[in-house]
Amino acid sequence: MVSYMGAVLYGFVGIVVAVMALLVAFQEKLVYVPVLPGLTKSYQVTPARLRLFYEDVWLRSSDGVRLHAWFIKVLPESRGPTVLFFQENAGNIAHRLEMVRIMIQRLQCNVFMLSYRGYGESDGYPSQHGITKDAQAALDHLSQRTDIDTSRIVVFGRSLGGAVGALLTKNNPDKVNALILENTFTSIMDLAGVLLPFLKWFIGGTGTKAPKLLNFLVRSPWSTIDIVGQIKQPILFLSGLQDEMVPPFHMQMLYDKAAAHNRECVFVDFPNGMHMDTWLVGGDHYWRTIQQFLEKHVPEIKEHESSHDAKILRGGDFM
Repeated sequence: MVSYMGAVLYGFVGIVVAVMALLVAFQEKLVYVPVLPGLTKSYQVTPARLRLFYEDVWLRSSDGVRLHAWFIKVLPESRGPTVLFFQENAGNIAHRLEMVRIMIQRLQCNVFMLSYRGYGESDGYPSQHGITKDAQAALDHLSQRTDIDTSRIVVFGRSLGGAVGALLTKNNPDKVNALILENTFTSIMDLAGVLLPFLKWFIGGTGTKAPKLLNFLVRSPWSTIDIVGQIKQPILFLSGLQDEMVPPFHMQMLYDKAAAHNRECVFVDFPNGMHMDTWLVGGDHYWRTIQQFLEKHVPEIKEHESSHDAKILRGGDFM
């Protein structure tokens, strides 16, 4: 006769095995949501519908995956800052166009919107390893353009996009001038127990006290908490305090970790901001916060200032 303790042990082992099988088989489908329920994978609208000046851009990641992006310019000849925008998880870049339209109007910036692999019109299937390559391909493309000021490239990531953007910024201190993070999680391991509570008994990151028995199975950890402390560029943290997806303390933890190593960190919260609408309910305060950050860290260099700097570099006289 099997003892009571033996039955409990067998039951626990069975649960662990079931969770392991779930993680191995479906974790990418749990982490990445390229298509919103009830909608198709294709774009429902393009920048042309919003009368935005844009171009379709096709890229190849370093592993050969074909990627699609939109490059939207405030004006055809604009030399303002360029924002490399990484979207939140669910849906595609078309669902972010209204926010981007307002961003361009308020900040007078260009915006490059990348479709991660498996999202929108991009080929392939999403994974951390692959999306990291996609982000690098987008930045490399921007860095080689001659119609923008490549000294004023800012990475802006929301939620999953914040994890993507933080890693890209850390890896490219010579190409990215500043970083903006909005409603971003500390790691997928920390977030797992929030979205699927039963997982908190098996998976955990820096911000939890979970047993972490199955962390080794997580293929897309996106451990932003381990990245932000290594970023040297200025960082702006935008946190919606009503975020129903990512607990706001995740953003506070990210800021604390970054600020311990980087003096150019700013944290701003928005009391009514939820996960997807902080940009909307934040109103004028939201956009002025970003504008002031850009003015400080990626300022416009006037033509006479450029000539003055050139004289200094040449050793010319100046008064």
